[in-house]
Amino acid sequence: MSIMPLEKRGITRSRLILGFMGFGGDWETGEIGKGELADAERGLDTALETGITMFDHADIYKRGKAEAVFGKCLKNRPGLREKIIIQSKCGIRFADAANPARYDFSKSHILGAVDGILERLGTDYLDILLLHRPDPLMEPEEVAEAFSSLLEAGKVRNFGVSNMNAGQMKLLQAYIGSPIVVNQMEMSLRKIDWVDQGVHVNQSAGLETHFSEGLIEYCMLESIQLQAWAPLAKGLYTGRTDFASAAEEKTAELVARMAKEKETTKEAILLGWLMRHPANIQPVIGTTNLARIKNCQDATRQASLMTREEWYSLYIASRGNRLP
Repeated sequence: MSIMPLEKRGITRSRLILGFMGFGGDWETGEIGKGELADAERGLDTALETGITMFDHADIYKRGKAEAVFGKCLKNRPGLREKIIIQSKCGIRFADAANPARYDFSKSHILGAVDGILERLGTDYLDILLLHRPDPLMEPEEVAEAFSSLLEAGKVRNFGVSNMNAGQMKLLQAYIGSPIVVNQMEMSLRKIDWVDQGVHVNQSAGLETHFSEGLIEYCMLESIQLQAWAPLAKGLYTGRTDFASAAEEKTAELVARMAKEKETTKEAILLGWLMRHPANIQPVIGTTNLARIKNCQDATRQASLMTREEWYSLYIASRGNRLP
């Protein structure tokens, strides 16, 4: 396996990320109780024990409580901040009494959002700030001003995006002075349109593939780290039985069989399949289940051991039909 882009840039060597969206209690406003804090501390410690040193947040997760509970964890662990990488996202605004739910890449919102993120996390800086979802009203010059201000103030060290296509990234990169280092997309053995997009070139099947054409290749060319959210397909192949098709059931059986033969976990097989791709995809694990976090520990090794034939067997099983 080659080196992933974030390692090339000297940002992190953590091949996995723990997403903190599930921690902090419910999605309602309110105080963080002792139970929520204890859960978050166990999640953080389990991730560190597993070798995960990068953590993913967003200002909207649990309406800010996910970041706040992580900040409390950091406060209880002096010296940990400099040993880990923290990224967070902004740009999504909830509906309120006067306004609809919307996306907002205005300079004022970005700057205000980052100040709130840093306060909740109890840190002076973010290693990476991501723009959460594309804003149709994005003014790239305004985003560039916000990024420049954050960089000069030392509040953010690197910038990235989430759920953006290649064209949107190119437009933004043309204006900002610092490189886009991350793009976070939904990718898993269940959501395989990112693979199908390339396979279906010059095929009528490509008309039904909904993934940004050339995005994978663009990120690889520009050393932009592709991060996969929902990489475990929300438990579809690791325990759930509510299969929507025969292909899903057969894929789950194949994953289980491979895990047994390789004396590893189903989670390691799923993540290993993603990480085996030449783009060096970095999975963002969203579970709060401590056992599942531990089950991901062998993913890097499984990625290095996975043969082309094994990779294609999993891909074709998920497709539910042969290659064109």
